Amino acid sequence: MIEHIKFCGDHLKILDQTLLPHEKKYIECRNTETLIEAIKSLRIRGAPALGIAGAYGVVIAALESGTEKEFMGRVNKIKNARPTAVNLSWGVEKVLNSADSFESIGKMMDIAKSIHEEDIQKNKKIGKNGSVLIKDGFRVLTHCNAGALATGGYGTALGVIRASFEKNKKIKVFVDETRPLCQGSRLTAWELKEENIPCTLITDSTAGFLMQKRKVDIVITGADRIAMNGDTANKIGTYTLSVLAKENKVPFYIAAPLSTFDRNSKTGKDIMIEYRDEKEILYLYGKKIAPDVPALNPAFDITPNKYITGIITEKGIISPPYEKNIKEILT
Repeated sequence: MIEHIKFCGDHLKILDQTLLPHEKKYIECRNTETLIEAIKSLRIRGAPALGIAGAYGVVIAALESGTEKEFMGRVNKIKNARPTAVNLSWGVEKVLNSADSFESIGKMMDIAKSIHEEDIQKNKKIGKNGSVLIKDGFRVLTHCNAGALATGGYGTALGVIRASFEKNKKIKVFVDETRPLCQGSRLTAWELKEENIPCTLITDSTAGFLMQKRKVDIVITGADRIAMNGDTANKIGTYTLSVLAKENKVPFYIAAPLSTFDRNSKTGKDIMIEYRDEKEILYLYGKKIAPDVPALNPAFDITPNKYITGIITEKGIISPPYEKNIKEILT
């Protein structure tokens, strides 16, 4: 299993995902500024992984703070480092709620470690629950990276694929490149290759063509936030895939832990979408690839619940009607 996030005494050690697949380099986050930069620059990314980073970040903030005010100021900056993935604030809040004060470092560390360990176990349950959907010989399409790198260490959407492969099912995975930052081509393809799981990289715009040709049996993606009606925020391009899947009668599933559900978001309209620097579109590996024109770069989109066949969680697969069934599973 890929070890990409680890707390070492007084600092957080993370694998710099911006350098993959060409370089495997770890960075040390010894203060909140370094951690926040790592979160914003996507050195660490993926909703569950951000929840873990946020939890450990509270410990780092406590270690470098002399007063409660300093501590809360640092914690709030971590919490708001990225707006769409609800797991980040969830991880921060869970550790905060366990502490008597900012000096309760040992207690906070125990909670942060438990969040990390529990995430791996939850992901394995998601993988087991979702693997029943994958038949022998299935061709699975996935978008962005929802593997070990995006979680505590096993994966959500890729956890379903990994669990199916571990059951000796002959599967093939189509990996969307996921522009503009290519988390599919750089990260998902790398993870699958490391696990010897057969995969083929495609451009994002190829997915519809493959569905039309009946070469995709199921689509599975992760999620960064799920509203209480089942509307889902995920990497930009997910909504497009869901519409294409429905048009071509291909099942479309979301795989995510229950911590990704946001009780404060009734529908997708309540979810804030992060917009990133236009340079991510105008430049590729430091080289400008477009003329001097404006660029629009939303990092996520919202998939309405009507396009989602089911949501795979550690407690089972949620089916429509989502408002009723999500409420029941979260009770």
